[in-house]
Parts: sequence; C-alpha cells; structure tokens
Amino acid sequence: MNGIHDMGGMQDMGPVEYEKNEPVFHAAWEARVFAMMLAAGAWRKWNLDAFRHTREVLPPADYLRLSYYEQWLLGLRDLLVRRGLVTAAELENGAPAPGTAKATPPLTADKVPATLPTRIHANRDIPMSPRFQVGQRVRARNINPLGHTRLPRYARGKFGTIDRDHGVFVFPDTNAHFLGENPQHVYSVCFPARELWGASAAEKDCVYVDMWDDYLDPA
Repeated sequence: MNGIHDMGGMQDMGPVEYEKNEPVFHAAWEARVFAMMLAAGAWRKWNLDAFRHTREVLPPADYLRLSYYEQWLLGLRDLLVRRGLVTAAELENGAPAPGTAKATPPLTADKVPATLPTRIHANRDIPMSPRFQVGQRVRARNINPLGHTRLPRYARGKFGTIDRDHGVFVFPDTNAHFLGENPQHVYSVCFPARELWGASAAEKDCVYVDMWDDYLDPA
C-alpha cells in the first residue's frame, strides 16, 4: 500500500539518528511488548507479513509520532482482536468475558521458548523455474495495491538488471492477508541511481532491491 511507512527516496525527513552503544531496549516496557508479541505469536494466528502490515495501516501522524515498540503494541492489539484471541472490550477493561475459552494447558513463561523457532524462515525448498535470469534487464511493475507489498514506490516503473537469484520465498503480498504463501523466486535487482533519481544522482551509484517474480516484467 502507499503509506507514510514507504519513506525510501523521500526528502526533508531529517537525518538518521545514530545512537552509539544503543541498548536493545530503552525502557522496561519495550521488553515486555517484545515478550508479549513472542508469546502471542506462539498461537500461530498470524505471520510476519501480517504483523508488518499492522504498522503500515497506522494513520500517518501516528506512524511518525509513535516509537518503534509503541507501533508494535498497537499492532499486537489489532491482531489479537482481529484473529479472535481477545475482544476489544476485554482489552479495554483487562478482564476476560464470561465464558471465554482458555488454553489448556496455559502458556506459561517456561513453555514459551519451546514454541519459538530460532528464526523465521520465509524461504521454501520448492522446485520452481525462475521467470528471470541473472543479467536479464527487467522493469519493476507500476502497481499501487491497497494491501501489503514490499515493492517500494521509488522503484515502480523503473528499469534494472537481475544481479542474483536468492531462491524461492513466501510472497508477502498474499501472505499478509492470509491468501496463501504463493512462493516464488526473489531476485536482487540492480537499479542505477540515475534511473531512480534522475541526472542529479551520482553516475556510478546503484541501489539493489530484493524483488519477487510478481513485481517484475521483462524489459
């Protein structure tokens, strides 16, 4: 979708602030939000792409105002309600509604590590012929979907060259909306800076963007 989260290539948004020796969490509540997300994710009611999409649908003013883990917290609240784990009323008053189903056995802290993979794997070992070959010239599709996509606006409609084939991965545009994994090849596509930004860009600079089959057309 076209939202404020897609900030690549935008100007006047201020410098990236670098914090030397930055801690993992800046406050104890951030660690709690992280832990709650991991624990709730153990129920396998959503996927990483669906979680990413919760931040993309935040109102622009909120997206720019909220900190990283504040965005996580709102995303978690949204998923808990939409996927039927709690009701909006239960979140507001902090008490379970009468007759609410409870997990048996309950998910206690000592059980959480066993429910978590060491990392989230989006690659799939599926024999599938790639649509494009290394060295082939391609054009990024000019699409403006209403849902989740990993195709940045600054690359849409631009010409590049396939630099590398990463293999087969889950397609985020469908996976985020529980419409199937739709696995397909992902490529590292090289875009000359001047193709993206015009004649004022450095002549020898390039931007490499990972792009799925469905984001590309032959040039």
